[in-house]
Amino acid sequence: MNPASINIFWLLLPLAGAISLVYAASRHESWKRIWWHAARLSMTILGLMAATTFLLLLLHSRG
Repeated sequence: MNPASINIFWLLLPLAGAISLVYAASRHESWKRIWWHAARLSMTILGLMAATTFLLLLLHSRG
């Protein structure tokens, strides 16, 4: 597999998941709450990144 053929945006998924798990584990003791908080935080992070990317693409296409 050629490293140049991997889209760098696919690396954002495990990165957001890892950040969310570490943050949630530092806030909660229960595994159920850790997983729930990490899932919500991952979706929030990915949603904000997607919205920011869309906004930047929109601004770039108008310029």
